[in-house]
Amino acid sequence: MTLPVFVVDANVIVSALIGSDSKAPPARILEAMLDGSLLYLMSGDLLAEYASVLRRPRLVRLHGRSEEEIDRLLVELTGNAIWREAPAGDTAPDANDNHLWALLASWAGSRLVTGDRGLVEGASAGRLALSPRDFVNLHKSR
Repeated sequence: MTLPVFVVDANVIVSALIGSDSKAPPARILEAMLDGSLLYLMSGDLLAEYASVLRRPRLVRLHGRSEEEIDRLLVELTGNAIWREAPAGDTAPDANDNHLWALLASWAGSRLVTGDRGLVEGASAGRLALSPRDFVNLHKSR
């Protein structure tokens, strides 16, 4: 049996860090990424998005992580990921997310986990996208 591989959108990481419930779907996803139990893809573009978003002043006030803590988190996330450099060209429902679609295209059968409803609803047959809650519900049954 082939294990599923995922692309985790930055909004899931942010939700995990600013949320107060360690059992909430985003927190469980981040925990699985950090403990190596989730297979997920990472690219330079996605890592840059994680870094940029996590350093936004408004979000720093909410998650309270220092620069060093953010750096450590990014190193851990990168270390557990399957690294892919995806060629540009795929068109996501939002052009700012084209790098996510390209990353999905780099690994057959991979799925996006995102809190962005537009991406979940805009996913085509070849691009599967799940909300964090749907992801957790899917993996409860395994």
